[in-house]
This record gives sequence, C-alpha cells and structure tokens, in this order.
Amino acid sequence: MVTVGGPPARGDLPTDPEVHVAALDDTGLARLMWTHFEPVHAVTYFHPRARSAYEAVGLRGYWRGYFAGRAAPLGAVAAPTVVAAFFSFAPSMVARALPSVWRLATPEEALRARLTGAVQALAEFTYELPESHLVEAADLLEEAAGQVETAGRVLGAVNAALPRGEYPLARLWQAATTLREHRGDGHVAALVTTGLTPVEVVAWRCRADQSREFHQPARGWTDEEWAAAEERLVEAGWLTAGREPTGHGTETFRAVEEATDRAALGPWRALGAERTARLRELLEPIATRCRTIIPPKAPIGLPAQRGSARDASAPAR
Repeated sequence: MVTVGGPPARGDLPTDPEVHVAALDDTGLARLMWTHFEPVHAVTYFHPRARSAYEAVGLRGYWRGYFAGRAAPLGAVAAPTVVAAFFSFAPSMVARALPSVWRLATPEEALRARLTGAVQALAEFTYELPESHLVEAADLLEEAAGQVETAGRVLGAVNAALPRGEYPLARLWQAATTLREHRGDGHVAALVTTGLTPVEVVAWRCRADQSREFHQPARGWTDEEWAAAEERLVEAGWLTAGREPTGHGTETFRAVEEATDRAALGPWRALGAERTARLRELLEPIATRCRTIIPPKAPIGLPAQRGSARDASAPAR
C-alpha cells in the first residue's frame, strides 16, 4: 500500500449505489472510482492464494512477497528506489527485504507470482458472475488505465508498460493495479508539497484517525524516530502540544487529498460519464466481495461499505 489513508469519508458517497457519477464533482468522481478498483487490486495483499503464489517461488513471509511483488515492475532495484517510490516505509525495513529478495526470485518470477495469486483470488470472488460481465469490466477498466498520464509517475508508468493479460481476470487486476499505482504516485507528489517526511505523515495520521499500534510496526519506524517526528509536527504546527491535530494540519491534509483526486481524474474524463457509470456498475459486485478480506486497520483507507463489518469511521484515501 502506498499511503496511510486520507480525510474522513464524505458520508455514504463512495459506496452509495444511488449516487450517479454525473452528479459528482471532479474530486468526488475520482474518489468514487478509486473505491471500486482499489479493492480489486488489494486481493494481492490479503488473500491466502496470493500469499501462496509468492511462497511457491520462494518468497516466504508476508513482507518478502509484498516488496518483491510491488517492486518487480521496476526490475531488480535496491532499497533506496523502493524507499522513494513507496514513501511511507522506514528505510531500514525496506533494506531487510531488498535487494536480498532478488536472490530468492527474479522480478519476472515475482511478477508471474503476483498475477497468478491475484487471478486465483479474484476467481473465488467472481465465479458466480457471467464471463460477459468480467470481459466487459476488464475492457472498460483497461481502457481507463490506458488513459493514465505517466509523466512523473514511476509506479504507474512501469505497471502501465507491462504486457496485457491473456484472460479477463488478469486484465482486470492489472488495470486496477495500474490505476491505483498511478493514483498513489500522485498522492505521494501531493504529500511532498507539505514538507513533511514519510514518518511525519504516518505519525500525524495516527494522531488524526488511525492506529499507531498497527501502523508503526507495519511501516518499520522505531520509537525514537516516531517521537522525534511528533516533536517536529508540534514545531511545524501540525500537532498541538497535547499531540492533537491542529486546524492547519487537518486542512492541509484535506488539500492533499483533493489534489490527489484531481490528479487521478484523467482516466474517467477520457472514459466519459456514461461508460464510467457502466464500469462502476460492473465493478460493484466484484469490489464488494473483495472488500470482505481487507482488514479494518489496513492502511488503504477505504471507507466503510454499507452492510459490511468494516469500521464505519475508516477514512477514504
């Protein structure tokens, strides 16, 4: 996962099936579509079949599979490249996985494993849907992904350049992955404009609406690094002396999220309102099933879905 979420969800907007895409402003449309393709991508992190596929090529342990699979489109890169691209991880955590994972599996093997695991996971969630449904969804999502602007977006670009999948579920997952990495690249660019470092961003979010207990070990920051980050956030006006988010911090981060949405709008403008609405309709049952395996504390930031067991206070990235 690229970031640690976003501002509070806008009511029921992202998951309310009665909201039509034509009724949304630009940022609302980009966010709505993100809530539909992000769960499709996320099976690669949370489904047992995805984990098994990585283990089959020698990538045992969650983080080996995560770093190798997500970094594989870049080639056999070393830790500094991934620290920069993934943004929120402590360099020491990344260095424990890279470049050593490439001695266990080549980038090509990691790519095959991540696609195999993702397709197997999606097959479990979509077996009741007719093939025509999956083909149409893959076609439209692939068309949207083909419209991403890749300049300045490294992870989006390398995923967009991968070979086209042979089967509908492979095409669907790869298109979702291209779109989410493209969006993530834009989000990182917006975060950089705040002047905050990665640990400061994570620490601030955990004071705002997320869990330090979960995110600190998941991102690899030490207690000393975390404490120093919070001190800097106080000095910069993002936290009060009592470690509460300030109005400045909250509003600045909301601006970051709005910039993220605007920067992710291109594919949906290109697809047009009518076909975007159709794609949303097609993705709805797939995304709903995929959401069931995403832990409530996962740093993706998807808003709660009606009728789900997910935390209703979850933020939308």
